[in-house]
Amino acid sequence: MINTKRIVQVAAIDLLSLYALILKVAGKTLTIAVSTDVLGDYEIEEAPSTDAYIADQPVKTMDFATGVSTADVYFVADYDFAGFTVNGAAVTPTGDEIAADGRSLYLASLSSGAITITAQGV
Repeated sequence: MINTKRIVQVAAIDLLSLYALILKVAGKTLTIAVSTDVLGDYEIEEAPSTDAYIADQPVKTMDFATGVSTADVYFVADYDFAGFTVNGAAVTPTGDEIAADGRSLYLASLSSGAITITAQGV
């Protein structure tokens, strides 16, 4: 916080759009990953044509489909976060622990069937 005595509230933009804006200012090119339903279930069917995907809502589940060997996805974990799968098989990611708080930003990096989680902004 720059000045804790003069906090300016974020009121005109949602948190995920703010995260995307920050990533774009940092030089990242992003593709929006759209959930397959209103619950936050995602199916990543191909590697992004940009630097990374950003999930359009908090993620409950994310599956990297057959044929996707590498992909980066920025995401916020839903309160009901259930985890990742690769080709439908559950995968336990390595790296940072995920807080299913609906607000913390993470980067999930898929490489050769393994997923690494990196907390952002900590």
